[in-house]
Amino acid sequence: MSKKNEFIDKLRSSGLRPTKQRLKICELLFDRDNTFHFTINDLAKNISEMLNEKISLATVYNTVHAFKYKGYLKEISINSDKSYFDTNTTNHHHFFDEDTNELIDCDEKIIETPKIKRNISGKKINSVEVLVKVATDNQNQK
Repeated sequence: MSKKNEFIDKLRSSGLRPTKQRLKICELLFDRDNTFHFTINDLAKNISEMLNEKISLATVYNTVHAFKYKGYLKEISINSDKSYFDTNTTNHHHFFDEDTNELIDCDEKIIETPKIKRNISGKKINSVEVLVKVATDNQNQK
């Protein structure tokens, strides 16, 4: 199956029409060797540059969220107003560099998964993912 047909199938299975702009979103997200992290604003900027035309932020937002709900992307909330999306949908941990606003995959060997001693009544744990926020240690720069 060609990449374009694969992207059309992804869009349709997510409840979206395969427009030129949405196909470009798919290409940018899924036609690469390595997974990556992005914000919706960054993705919109990259697509606008690739297409050499402005793309509606709503189109990017709706497409990314449709992919998230379908399981093609994972959302990582940094705080109440900042989210990143990850093309790697497996359970894994992250570092967030507060100096550069970069989200970085964390090797699972360096984090011991926390033990959960009590669960919320009537709920089951689906996954445990750790977000470690890091910043430059100003005390060691003197």
